[in-house]
Amino acid sequence: MISSIFGLFVVLVLLLLAVQVVYDLYATSAVTAAAYDAARVVAGADGGPSAIPVAEDGARQALGRYGERLEFSWAVDGDVVQLHVTATNPGFLPAAMRRPLGVDAVDRTVRLRTERVR
Repeated sequence: MISSIFGLFVVLVLLLLAVQVVYDLYATSAVTAAAYDAARVVAGADGGPSAIPVAEDGARQALGRYGERLEFSWAVDGDVVQLHVTATNPGFLPAAMRRPLGVDAVDRTVRLRTERVR
């Protein structure tokens, strides 16, 4: 009886670990794509610092409810647009198990050169 309960507990923990890792991989990919698209809007020929709110709204809409978790940090230089995006993933495992694995947050930086009309 005790071994069956222990075995069920181990299977449940491994299942939750798999769900957490798969969720993190998908979230990382989606956030990276949304950040790249947002930075591309600002770095475009008709972009600039005035396009930042539009780019952030587009990224949030692309990610749906997960977009509410995003935090943006912009650095717009004459030649380079840099966007740093962070988001916290929902937890399927206790925080003590998520943090060492690095699946509790998404942290991405996108750097693009600005377009200029010649």
